[in-house]
Amino acid sequence: MSDSNTTNFTNPSTFILLGIPGLEAAYIWISIPFCAMYTIAMLGNFTILFIVKREPSLHEPMFYFLCMLAITDLVISTSTVPKMLSIFWFNSREISFSGCLTQMYFIHSFSAMESGILVAMAFDRYVAICNPLRYSMILTNSVVAKIGLAVVLRSGILALPYPFLARQWPYCRTNIIPHSYCGHMAVVKLACTDIRISSYYGLFDLFSEIGMDVFFITVSYTQILRAIFRLPTKDARLKTFGTCISHLCAILALYIPDLFSSLTQRFGQNVPLHFLVLIVSVYLLVPPVLHPIIYGVRTKQIRGRLLQLFTHKET
Repeated sequence: MSDSNTTNFTNPSTFILLGIPGLEAAYIWISIPFCAMYTIAMLGNFTILFIVKREPSLHEPMFYFLCMLAITDLVISTSTVPKMLSIFWFNSREISFSGCLTQMYFIHSFSAMESGILVAMAFDRYVAICNPLRYSMILTNSVVAKIGLAVVLRSGILALPYPFLARQWPYCRTNIIPHSYCGHMAVVKLACTDIRISSYYGLFDLFSEIGMDVFFITVSYTQILRAIFRLPTKDARLKTFGTCISHLCAILALYIPDLFSSLTQRFGQNVPLHFLVLIVSVYLLVPPVLHPIIYGVRTKQIRGRLLQLFTHKET
C-alpha cells in the first residue's frame, strides 16, 4: 500500500475501500445492525422463494414477480454486505480493479431490475382489478417470462456503460475509495480527468429508468383507482384497494431511499462524509429487508403458508 496509493497509474490493480471514514472506532457496533439486516434479508427472501416453490396454488403471475423481486434483493445485498462486514470485522479493505467494476455493475443493474419488476407488479395489479375475467388470458406464463426477460435485458444493457466508463478514466491521484462499496460516482470521482460524461450518464440512467417506471406505475394506479371508485360499496372498494397495499409499500421502500441516495451523492457536498456514506450503505439493504416483511405480513396467501409451515414443525 506504500506507493500504490499515490503513484501515477492508468488502471490500478486494486482499490482500497475505507468503509465509513471517520467512524472506524465504531465499526464493531455498526456491523451489528448491518449483519442483522443482511440475515433478515437472506432469510426473508429465501423463505418467500421456498414457500412459492412449494405451494402450487401460488404458481401465478403475482407470485412469480414476487420471486423475481426476492432474487434481485438477494443479489444486491450479497454483492455488497459481505465485503462491508469484512471491512468492519477484519479490516479487509482491498478489492481488485475488476472486482470493483463487477460489483459496480451488479449494484446498478440489479437495482434497476427491482424498479422494472415493480412496474411489472403494477401491471399485474392493473389487469387483476381492471380486467379480472381476462387475467389468466393476458398474463400467461409465456407473457410473464417475456416481461421478466425484458426487465433483465433493459437493466443489464443500461448498466453496461458504468464499468466501461469507469475503466477508461485515468486514475493518477489515489486508489482509496472513501466508501464501503464500489458505487459508480464513488469510483469515478477518483479519476484525474473530466468525468462529466459519467456523471451525466448516471443522472440520465436514474431519471430515464426511474422516471419511466414511475410514469408507468402512475398510469397503472390511475386506472386502478378509477376502477376501484366505480365499485358499488365501500367494503368492496377497501377490499380491492387492500390488494395493492403491499405493492405500494414496496414501491416506497425502493424509490425513496434510492432517490435520496443518488441525489446526496451528487449534490451533498455540505453533508458530512461519514453520514453520507452510512446512509448510502444502508439504503441498499432497506428494500431487501422490507420487501419480504411487507409481503409476508400483508399477503394473505404467503402469511397463511408461513403459519402452516411453523405450526407443522411444532406438531
